[in-house]
Amino acid sequence: MRHLADRMGIRAPSLYKHIESKEELEALLIADAFREFGQVFHDALADGRRSRRGAMRALARTYRGWALAHPHLYRLVTGGRLARERLPEGLEAWAAEPIVIAAGGDHDRARAAWAFAHGMTILELDGRFPPDANLDGAWSAGIAAFEG
Repeated sequence: MRHLADRMGIRAPSLYKHIESKEELEALLIADAFREFGQVFHDALADGRRSRRGAMRALARTYRGWALAHPHLYRLVTGGRLARERLPEGLEAWAAEPIVIAAGGDHDRARAAWAFAHGMTILELDGRFPPDANLDGAWSAGIAAFEG
């Protein structure tokens, strides 16, 4: 909190005039991230629906690109337990809607696709793949398994 206050040019105790706790600040950041990537996922779905098999691929490209562009925020949003009770009602479902649609309305298939994308993303962020690994090829092979 002190670091954040320093960056804002205020003293740490002043932050508590605006937010109740570190947990509230975290929830606000997560909610903003859900809004941001939810919008880019909705946009990607609209673009991807132009081809028969493009929706899942467009979402995968967008997911990976967003995570690589925002690694710290991605880790905050996807790491640990999600405090759903602190999020605006319906926000999580709205952000996830594009992948459910791309999965043909099958929530289990959508969750499996998300788990694949998250696993690939976190392994890439953590530098766990060998330097010569063809990650684009691995993404293509994985996403192909979820296309209908």
